Amino acid sequence: MFCNQCEQTERSDAGDGCASTKGACGKDAVTADLQDLLLHAVEGVAQHAWAARQLGVVDQDASRFILYAVFSTLTNVNFDPARIVPLIEQAATVRNRLRDAAAAAARNLGRTPETLTGAANFEPAADQDGMLAQAAGVGVLAGQDVVGADIIGLRALVLFGLKGVCAYAYHAQVLGYERDDIYAGVEQALVFLAGGPTDVEALLEQSLQLGRLNLTVMETLDAANIGTFGIPEPTVVRMTPVRGKAILASGHDLKDLHALLKATAGQGINVYTHGELLPAHAYPTLKAYPHLVGNYGGAWQDQRVEFAQFPGPIVMTSNCIIRPHSSYSERVFTAGPVGWPGLHHLTDDDFAPVVASAHALPGFTDDAPAETVMIGFARNAVLGVADKVVEAVKAGAIRRFFLVGGCDGAASGRNYFTEFAEAVPDDIVVLTLGCGKYRFNRHAFGEIGGIPRLLDLGQCNDSYSAIAIATALAGAFNCGVNELPLTLVISWFEQKAVAVLLTLLALGVRNIRLGPTLPAFLTPNLIGVLVERFGIQPITDAKADIAAALQRQAA
Repeated sequence: MFCNQCEQTERSDAGDGCASTKGACGKDAVTADLQDLLLHAVEGVAQHAWAARQLGVVDQDASRFILYAVFSTLTNVNFDPARIVPLIEQAATVRNRLRDAAAAAARNLGRTPETLTGAANFEPAADQDGMLAQAAGVGVLAGQDVVGADIIGLRALVLFGLKGVCAYAYHAQVLGYERDDIYAGVEQALVFLAGGPTDVEALLEQSLQLGRLNLTVMETLDAANIGTFGIPEPTVVRMTPVRGKAILASGHDLKDLHALLKATAGQGINVYTHGELLPAHAYPTLKAYPHLVGNYGGAWQDQRVEFAQFPGPIVMTSNCIIRPHSSYSERVFTAGPVGWPGLHHLTDDDFAPVVASAHALPGFTDDAPAETVMIGFARNAVLGVADKVVEAVKAGAIRRFFLVGGCDGAASGRNYFTEFAEAVPDDIVVLTLGCGKYRFNRHAFGEIGGIPRLLDLGQCNDSYSAIAIATALAGAFNCGVNELPLTLVISWFEQKAVAVLLTLLALGVRNIRLGPTLPAFLTPNLIGVLVERFGIQPITDAKADIAAALQRQAA
């Protein structure tokens, strides 16, 4: 195996990347290699989908399959080879259907069907061992001895950004929000990769094109969430448990949470969110369920401790699952693209096994002392008081905004983000999103003229809110986003963060602080390009970075 797609990948003088029998995330070599082969097969599907599209043939089911399959290869999503193998086989079936449809369309137009090469002709082996042999030549390092490390790094930037795009698009799609231009953009990017690109400028432009596509995807996901669950509103959320039977929902998927709430209504069971589902409490449709009683625990990396202590079943939706401990593995259920060998996988919104497990387990026997946080400051809430915000900035009451957010993780360097948020001066407003917020969201930030100094915008899936707020404020101040009193300090971990970063770069946003480390898949030469063209800066010392941002503003 070789995998370098996430921030926690192994780093050493011998080279960066997980290349042993098991990765830092717990993914074993079999799963890693099968995921590489699945991506190769999906490139072939996209080649035929793109060819069919040029002839007026659009297969929406094939487009949905591409999203699901690619999402399955993200960090901390699907670790189960028994689920990956059927996806590889399904890719060949979908590819054949597209190939036949394109050939028929071409003949109807009096044309000779196009002959495609490479991944378009991939035929999976008959069993898993054969597939593993096929995977040897299609991993992320394939061809490095010919094209060099810089090209491999740029291909990885495109691939990992595309994975994030597919994940966000999947979340919108399951809520019934789909756009053909999104599907076409995903197919185009996969076809680009299937062609083995070697031109630096073409690879950089494809990366920015993915960033622009991701803006459309995030806008669509924002519309899907609001259209389905209502406009998020400022909401106080209990962070400690109450007496009663209990189910914990983790991950990102609001649709799965909604289905779970419907399945448990009237059952005498309390439902808690965990990790990136904390923002669900701000949506009117979801918080209308009285048995959605609060949030339990923090970010994903603490789940082995928190899940062991939780006295009920746990439902993992989308990412981020890690290896379950034996003390609680029998009561973990997975949904959607999530998979781990031996766990019960839910299908067709059938939560009956979870309900039965909750009734059989003890639940919480007492109410814990109440602790709360305030959430729900998505774009509608913030822009609803934009005039007050602008007035406070012009009056000098608010000196600057720091967006401190993104993915959390276990690395010790992530303490930087706690130190940063808690050290900002009292005339600074902190915006946050993603699970990185757990490092400081219980800190008492106070207010400035009735405006909370900590504004929680939501999940990483809600990044569109941050972009919309910045764009609106730039309009109010009649300036560009880079001229706003705004500094972005981003913690990244996995591929959705790569997609968001590409969107910010495509929008021309400069001087982003990124950490805790820079991506291992980027060579020093490529990091130099990002620094020169986009002003990307690694994080250093929290207080020094705050001072530098404020000094830049004063200048």
